[in-house]
Amino acid sequence: MRKLSILVAFTFLTIVSVSAQDFAFGVKGGLNLASIGGNSYASLGGISSKVGFHIGGVVEIPISEKMAVQPELLYSSQGSKWSYYGSGNNLNLDYVNLPVLAKYYVIKGLSAEAGPLVGLLLSTNAAKEDFKSLDIAFGIGASYKIGDNLFAGLRYNKGIMNVNNDATYNGTNQNNVFQVFAGYAF
Repeated sequence: MRKLSILVAFTFLTIVSVSAQDFAFGVKGGLNLASIGGNSYASLGGISSKVGFHIGGVVEIPISEKMAVQPELLYSSQGSKWSYYGSGNNLNLDYVNLPVLAKYYVIKGLSAEAGPLVGLLLSTNAAKEDFKSLDIAFGIGASYKIGDNLFAGLRYNKGIMNVNNDATYNGTNQNNVFQVFAGYAF
């Protein structure tokens, strides 16, 4: 995991160090509506969404007038909420996520975005060894530039990798996160 963390940091710093004239740096944050999808928690009762947050940095690298690549480095509070015979618990899964999105500007200011996301599990309120340290998802969404510096958007990250590492669970589970965000570009 340490090698992967170093690789993620190196990749982000390499992208950032290319040339500040060609792209914009920014910060963003917002709300997460997270849940665990799949089938191995079916016996635990009703599973529902948990409210969390995300915060971090973003870089937009223009490729053409209508296309750009947008890597991000985000802290993201994810997991799920479930109820079992009247008692409720939260499963907290905290990640450092690195999405790399392709952006297409539909009209001035409005962009559609999609791309892969790699997440590294930082902490959990459950047994950490029961969860894989690496998560892979696919994000799809849209954002809108409000003037030169402000932007806002929506995104859905669909997990494509099983997050369970516990041999007692037969099924698979994935992170599913709906995000609403706002940010400021420098």
